Amino acid sequence: MAELLHRLGTFAARRAWIVIVAWTLILAVTVGGFLVGFKGLSSSFDIPGTASGDVIAELEKELPDFSGASGTIVFSTGDGSPLSDDQRDEITALVESARDLPDVADVIDPFATSQELADRRQQVQDGRAQLDAGRAQAESGQQQIDAARQQLEAGQAQLDAARAQLQDAPEAQRAAGLAAIEPQQAQLDAGKAELDAREQQVRDGLATLDASEAQLERGAELLSYADGIRVVSEDGSTAIVNVSFTEPRLELAQESKDAVIEHFEATPIDGVEVGISTDISQGVPEILGVGEAIGVAIAAIVLVVVLGSVLAASFPIVTALVGVAIGAMATLSFSGVIQMASVTPFLGVMLGLAVGIDYALFIVYRHRRQLLHGADVVESIGLANGTAGTAVVFAGTTVVVALMALNITGIPFLGLMGTAGAISVAIAVLIAVSLIPAFLGLAGRRVLGKRALARAVQAADTPETPRSRVRPMSGTRAVVTVAVTIVALLVIAIPALSMRLGLPDGGSEAEDSTAYRAYTITEREFGQGVNGPLLVTADLPEGLDDDEVQDAQLEVARVLAAQDDVVAVAPVAVSDDSRLAAFQVVPSEGPSSESTERLVRDLRALPPVDGDIALGVAGQAAINIDISEGLADILPLYLAVVVGLSFLIMVMVFRSLLVPLVATGGFVLSLFATYGAVTAIFQWGWFGPLLGIHQTGPILSFLPVILVGILFGLAMDYQLFLATGMREAFVHGSPARLAVAQGFRAGRTVVIAAAIIMIAVFGGFVTSEAVIIKSFGLGLAVGVLLDAFVVRMLLMPAVMHLLGRSAWWLPRWLDRIIPNVDVEGAALERRHPAHH
Repeated sequence: MAELLHRLGTFAARRAWIVIVAWTLILAVTVGGFLVGFKGLSSSFDIPGTASGDVIAELEKELPDFSGASGTIVFSTGDGSPLSDDQRDEITALVESARDLPDVADVIDPFATSQELADRRQQVQDGRAQLDAGRAQAESGQQQIDAARQQLEAGQAQLDAARAQLQDAPEAQRAAGLAAIEPQQAQLDAGKAELDAREQQVRDGLATLDASEAQLERGAELLSYADGIRVVSEDGSTAIVNVSFTEPRLELAQESKDAVIEHFEATPIDGVEVGISTDISQGVPEILGVGEAIGVAIAAIVLVVVLGSVLAASFPIVTALVGVAIGAMATLSFSGVIQMASVTPFLGVMLGLAVGIDYALFIVYRHRRQLLHGADVVESIGLANGTAGTAVVFAGTTVVVALMALNITGIPFLGLMGTAGAISVAIAVLIAVSLIPAFLGLAGRRVLGKRALARAVQAADTPETPRSRVRPMSGTRAVVTVAVTIVALLVIAIPALSMRLGLPDGGSEAEDSTAYRAYTITEREFGQGVNGPLLVTADLPEGLDDDEVQDAQLEVARVLAAQDDVVAVAPVAVSDDSRLAAFQVVPSEGPSSESTERLVRDLRALPPVDGDIALGVAGQAAINIDISEGLADILPLYLAVVVGLSFLIMVMVFRSLLVPLVATGGFVLSLFATYGAVTAIFQWGWFGPLLGIHQTGPILSFLPVILVGILFGLAMDYQLFLATGMREAFVHGSPARLAVAQGFRAGRTVVIAAAIIMIAVFGGFVTSEAVIIKSFGLGLAVGVLLDAFVVRMLLMPAVMHLLGRSAWWLPRWLDRIIPNVDVEGAALERRHPAHH
């Protein structure tokens, strides 16, 4: 590897323009590919095979009208005054015209919906009044029947008495009397029959009234569960317009959402402010901004200080920007054939900038140091590329392995992010070992600056400072350093014990954004839960008629309404085959709250209603839980793969078992300390105002996994550049503890500079208004700070000192089978001495 990179560096230095033109052509091709292949990004996330995903898939099949994306437009007077008739008319006009927008399925007029709900409630009251009137009429009819029956019974009694009197009369008189009674008896019998019929009619009427009352009360009960759902606030100052789309959330084009935003914001209504929910307004975040430019500027200052030349400092910046451009545009070129989330290129940009600058710095710094000791320019470039370049290749390999391993999570957008990041890192490595030597070859000795150039002239006659002048630290200092750093990292990690995972909601958007305005107005006027309603499905038994379907809906609604933290339940639809019913459930708090998460888990744990009606739960809170649980399940496997593969690489590089173990153990400490710091800031609110965080909430669900991959790779970078110097000193004959001090001294300047550059670049992303990018930038900046300056600069040298010679122990059988990569370049330096 070292010899190959030496040859590549030498070739690039001598044929600089060939290499520069080649990279220019590559950049041009990627630009062309981007212009042809870029088809837009999605602002949504999805994990296939989850419980909420199954519910959404069932809705797409049985209730397609409810499977498309949706969002809300919030209109409010702001001062609490009711919306005037003119303002209502203007809102209604906007609603009517919005139905013709692309991919819009329907737009619901809040005033018509509110009136419809009021009419339904009035219908219930009118129905009850009609039932009462009908029941009163039936009771009056029954009373009349009872009175008539009493009269008939009196007439029957008279006829019975007359018959009794005729029993003792002569035969002829009795026959005549009975004959006279028969017509009267027939008339009485007819009257009784008529009364019986009328009484049956009354009973039938009462039975109908009972059935109607039961149906009315079922409907009234269902309606009562939805009392907490409103689209116009109680004071009439705010109205919510619901917009539904024909396309699912992940397939909805950004242009369609932009059209809705433009439609409702282009025609302002006097005295009315408009807010648009994140479902519609959340677009592709700005990847590069002022903060990122400041971060790059800080990196440039550090480079000038370390390299002592503006020209030399410009090389890492230029090559990093070229690498970012190639990596980002190459990735986005495939957005037309692969669905990409909006954060997919962001990781590549962030990493491409950071590692691109750092990797170039390592090679330029090595080359500059050799020039200061009188080395030939071309040979120095080749040697720097063969030594520092080899370290860059292996460091980049650990980062690429960690990022590519994200594909084993089974989460498409996460694997794609890792792949995009890995591509950017691989490009950064290739540019560092090819384009940087080309620039150095063109620059010659001008990379040193005037003062450094004057010193270089004398370097050939000046012996190099002996390593022996460096003294190892004392044993006591090493023990104290180990104890203090471990305790400090564990203390910082304490908040991680209460870490909650989730996805950002409108409350975490920028305070001046339309999404934040919609979220806060909705929360204030309608309650927190309206910002994150749940969608619950019920699988109904086969063969139910309409009344039985309503009974089943009522049973499900009763169960849902009986749960803690439920404000309202509303049946929203039943499939054509009456096998699937959908309900909207409004929780008491927002989608990211602990109570809503608990509610989702409680609903999923419920047994089937009436023994055969199974429930399913979807909605933002449900998706949060599914993503968090899915990531938690794969995290151990991901860690095992990343750490395992990187451990093998480090064993091969350092030819040691304990050094990789120390490196990995230190990383675990810094990782959990990073988790603790991120939790304290984003979830507990520490330093929130200072960092532009105005609302606390759960940690981005996939941030911990991403931090594992990236920080592990970067941690191994610093481990590699420090420990290779220690091994180089040890291989050249220095005692183990002295070699630790010598290697640390040789590598500390460039590692400190590289870490500061990383922190500056990552920290620049903290200024982003997108909470996803802000959390990434802060997590990575804090992680690099803790790992580079606490673990690699304090803990690792102290542990290596305590281990002494045993740090480099390797079983003989393993030593024989592991290839010698010569990352410290000892063999290369013997074959290609830089000094002539």
